[in-house]
Amino acid sequence: MARRVVIMGAAGRDFHNFNVFFRNNEGYEVVAFTAAQLPNIAGRIYPPELAGPLYPNGIPIYPEEELPRIIREKEVDLVVFSYSDVSHQYIMERAAMAQACGADFMLLGPKSTMLKSSKPVIAVTAVRTGAGKSPTSRRVSRILRSKGLRVSVVRHPMPYGDLRKQVVQRFASLEDLDRHNATIEEREDYEPHLRLGNVVFAGVDYEKILGEAEKEGDVILWDGGNNDFPFYKTDLLITVVDPLRAGHELTYWPGSVNVRMADVVIISKVDTACYSDIERVMSNVERVNPRAKIITAAIPYTVDRPELIERKRVIVVEDGPTVTHGDMGFGAGYLMARRLGADVIDPRPYAVGSIKETYEKYPHLSQVLPAVGYGEAQMRELEETINRSPAEAVVLGTPTDISRYLRINKPTVHVYYELQEIGPLTLEDVINEFLEKVRR
Repeated sequence: MARRVVIMGAAGRDFHNFNVFFRNNEGYEVVAFTAAQLPNIAGRIYPPELAGPLYPNGIPIYPEEELPRIIREKEVDLVVFSYSDVSHQYIMERAAMAQACGADFMLLGPKSTMLKSSKPVIAVTAVRTGAGKSPTSRRVSRILRSKGLRVSVVRHPMPYGDLRKQVVQRFASLEDLDRHNATIEEREDYEPHLRLGNVVFAGVDYEKILGEAEKEGDVILWDGGNNDFPFYKTDLLITVVDPLRAGHELTYWPGSVNVRMADVVIISKVDTACYSDIERVMSNVERVNPRAKIITAAIPYTVDRPELIERKRVIVVEDGPTVTHGDMGFGAGYLMARRLGADVIDPRPYAVGSIKETYEKYPHLSQVLPAVGYGEAQMRELEETINRSPAEAVVLGTPTDISRYLRINKPTVHVYYELQEIGPLTLEDVINEFLEKVRR
């Protein structure tokens, strides 16, 4: 008899693991997904059009809190953990819960879930969300484009809408973001690439996505989400580690996998981290992956119209995933505001709806407003929170200018940041060597 399975996820890795490992596998019957980390995922159905002929009714998605009940009522044999940016302790607590309820517990690895491309694949991953992965991806794409290569960027999934309409998504312009009703998180990750001239692919079915990306690109650039490992077999794997969270490169999953698999490790934020933490991270990397090349890099930040926030009362909006489940209490926006002598207000008294709930879920946040916007309703709540505050100006530390699609009643300034390598070895050196091998 087929083993009955629950896949624990967050609308990303879980769907991919199902598609490539379970969808057509008659040895297993997936009876449910569970959802965590993000709002508005539970209560949906993974549709039969995507689930395949073995699942004519689709697969229900439940809140993760209901896992013990689901295991008992559906007589589950196996629980498969399939989301990222969590501590080893966190995973083993879920394993203990599953096993105490009578189910086995599984982590699917790269060999079972990576798809092979006909084009060279460069992947950018990280040990935690907010480590500097996005500016690294932009730096890699600029180098490739400067050599006349077409870059197809494939982003980690963020299917928060109608899954049947998001099987394969192609973004080539800012207008495409509006056409696909992109959320704030999607815009944060896609918009910087679009401004560089890259075409971005994302969605649900990453085998079909790969086929479309291969038609348009000379090189596939996997721009990973959170700290997940790639969905595609890579020819060059770059992992970004964060000395502001020293030690996490060994204690967070699957970032600790990325560190061990990496061809190149970038130690970011050396301009803001203390030297002892930089040394600690470097020592840890060298111990678990002595073959990796190590690049040190800064992430300097600049701001447009600094006069609008200098010594003013401001509210700071930061990248949502970085300061929520990424555990960072601040980002580039907060650092710039403090540099300019601004009075940073506490946003919590002005939070409404799901934004207020976000502060309750992540109590380490106090000085910044996370740019969460997983749907129209939450985007309007973010807008209302900003507008209710007594700030004289808004500091946007987000990769995208959210004032383009929120009606903000205050002046806004945008903080920009890019990767800058420090030291003798650069990304261009690494990519030049990589391209020489590919062309042989």
